[in-house]
Amino acid sequence: MSMAGNLRKVTGLGKVGGLRGVARLARRRLRVDLSHPARSPLGSSVVNCVMYRDGSRVPEAGDVVEAVARVRKAGDGFVWLGLHEPTDQEFAGIAELFDLHPLAVEDAVEAHQRPKLERYGETLFAVFKTVCYVEHEELTATSEVVDTGEIMLFVGQDFVITVRHGRHGSLGPLREELESEPQQLAKGPAAVLHAIADHVVDDYLSVTDSVQADIDQVETDVFAENGARVDPGRIYQLKRELLELKRAVVPLTRPVEDLATRPIRVVDLEIQAYFRDVLDHLMRAKEQIASFDELLNSILQAHLAQVTVAQNEDMRKITAWAAVIAVPTMVCGVYGMNFDHMPELHWRFGYPLAIGVISVACLVLYRGFRRNGWL
Repeated sequence: MSMAGNLRKVTGLGKVGGLRGVARLARRRLRVDLSHPARSPLGSSVVNCVMYRDGSRVPEAGDVVEAVARVRKAGDGFVWLGLHEPTDQEFAGIAELFDLHPLAVEDAVEAHQRPKLERYGETLFAVFKTVCYVEHEELTATSEVVDTGEIMLFVGQDFVITVRHGRHGSLGPLREELESEPQQLAKGPAAVLHAIADHVVDDYLSVTDSVQADIDQVETDVFAENGARVDPGRIYQLKRELLELKRAVVPLTRPVEDLATRPIRVVDLEIQAYFRDVLDHLMRAKEQIASFDELLNSILQAHLAQVTVAQNEDMRKITAWAAVIAVPTMVCGVYGMNFDHMPELHWRFGYPLAIGVISVACLVLYRGFRRNGWL
């Protein structure tokens, strides 16, 4: 029987006599490989359900109810249940089976939570913001740079439940990597918590490196010869995307500090030492984001200053040409008043003299403005 199919029965634990009743119902159906979500009767929310003992994967552990029963009966090992964007109905049975707090369940289903770490009795509830760099050929004012998601974890003495939201952040490769290190996985659910935290923080560093490349490109364009023509929307877009990254990284500092320093029952002291390394990487990512924010502010201010200088340059050119044009306008205006008695009006050389005076005056003004850098 599939774990997902059995979950519909888990929602009615009280009606069938608790865990034993559900286990009896589970044995009446054929098992389904949960590594193929499309075959789950509940859809794609159930990703996987695996039982581990002594750091090794237990083959044919059965559905989630059977796996939990075996772990609790033996007093050894743990169950790792992975979900992707479950609904209230899909998660109700799981919450009852593992005795999860309703507030934590609500956060896990609704998503859009700040990174945090909360304790509900014997269960630890952690929220991580996942980030992914969105590749693009050229940064524009509408380019998406950072895509975010979430991973929620319920960690108990004998189980780990991961709830993933978003289009990225698959934990399949991470699970395979952990299974290749049975000594680390043998340390229990806390080892999974550390591996996920370390994976998420490493992604932060990878994304910050990619964002730095975009910032360097914008900086180069701004300080190029035609930097004043750079679209300021690109800078604002980077600042908006950087804010998304900041919302993921900065609030996570306190939870990781607690995992690294404060005594927590489900986190062994040996695992806490590993969280100190995660905290160090997280602080580095936090410092990089702060420096990026300051750098973008400086780039934006420099760009605005360049625009102001360019505008002043244009105004000086316009003013200089207006002054040059004012000379012939004045002379032509005087001789265009049509009075009968005007100096040199009927003189044979009057017209060439007026043209000469206009030309010389315009040439003198032009050379003067060129010498002063106005033209």
